[in-house]
Amino acid sequence: MNNEKYHINTKNVPTFYFIGVTTGKSSIMKVFPLWMKVLGREDVIMEGVDCKIHDDPEVYRQAVAQIKYDPNSLGALVTTHKIDLLSAARDMFEYLDPYALITDEISSISKLDGRLEGHAKDPLTSGASLDAIIEKDYFAKTGGQLLCFGAGGSAIATLLHLVNKTDKGDRPSKFAFVNRSQGRLDHAKEMVSNLKTDIEIEYICNADPKVNDGIMEKFPPYSVIINATGMGKDTPGSPITWEGKFPMNSVSWEFNYRGELDYLHQSLAQVESRNVKVEDGWIYFVHGWTQVVAQVLHFELTPALFEKLNEAASSVRGK
Repeated sequence: MNNEKYHINTKNVPTFYFIGVTTGKSSIMKVFPLWMKVLGREDVIMEGVDCKIHDDPEVYRQAVAQIKYDPNSLGALVTTHKIDLLSAARDMFEYLDPYALITDEISSISKLDGRLEGHAKDPLTSGASLDAIIEKDYFAKTGGQLLCFGAGGSAIATLLHLVNKTDKGDRPSKFAFVNRSQGRLDHAKEMVSNLKTDIEIEYICNADPKVNDGIMEKFPPYSVIINATGMGKDTPGSPITWEGKFPMNSVSWEFNYRGELDYLHQSLAQVESRNVKVEDGWIYFVHGWTQVVAQVLHFELTPALFEKLNEAASSVRGK
């Protein structure tokens, strides 16, 4: 019996929810109708649900109850609140996928045969995105390592993807997390402690961008440097300063595609002087959303269909 509060879907149409912080600013609001046209599901609409960062558990439970008990609520994509939402509403799910159990977070809420399901799609999303950025055998060819600012779900997912690479040349010799709070680092360490891997994993607690500059400058040429902090989108600033030097020939990957994007601009400023290859979060955005939409609407995301959806999304980028 439903003892949770949820609003009545007065539009009486199939609804896909986006649980985030500033959902109205996301490109998905323009992209989603185009995707529904491609999929022949123009009856499905999107509704954003904005929650505060580390919101009250009851807020998360209400959002989950809306999907669980309302027949017109199909499911949701969750950003920013992946860990907090599952912590608050774990008992409301009948199924959690293996990655959700490993990471204690979900990015996808869907329904199947009357049960509410939670999936952690980030390992698939970050993996597909990273594979699109660097070539096969990259780490063996270059000797580069990986430095990740941030130790949240997307950061852990990137490590999980690399740990699961079968060929040694596709795995870096070292993966370092740098995070402002020790709690997230402890969580990351717990998540990967039972995994067998030859990757050296380092956990660094630091909130000073100048110290991060020094950490980054010690990484070898061709290393992959990631901003997975949310800084530049959900919160202001960057994990590094404008004085920080990227390793020569490195890859700088900003997980966000919208916002102030200070880190992205710092990377772009060193394209010529340090030969930095810069990637923003657009491909991550497309992979992340298509994975969850496929889960919620129950269709197979083939490479050909992904390309159609990517093309449709790119047509409105920046508009």
